[in-house]
Amino acid sequence: MSEVVIALLMIVNNEIAEHRIQPSMGECLKGKRHAERQYRPNVQYSCIKSEAEIEINTTDGSKTIKKLILK
Repeated sequence: MSEVVIALLMIVNNEIAEHRIQPSMGECLKGKRHAERQYRPNVQYSCIKSEAEIEINTTDGSKTIKKLILK
């Protein structure tokens, strides 16, 4: 299933290492600021609005990103 999501990305050495769906851009930016407080070299955080293939967890109904569709 594909839909437009707001995602917080953790980028390590110019590659996406982790991505999480966020409820809003404001919440994403808050999470980004919180993560950036712990300095780690070669790690960047970014908030994006993008189309993604998502997967719905049947146990609790939560959504996870299976694959980002970057244009």
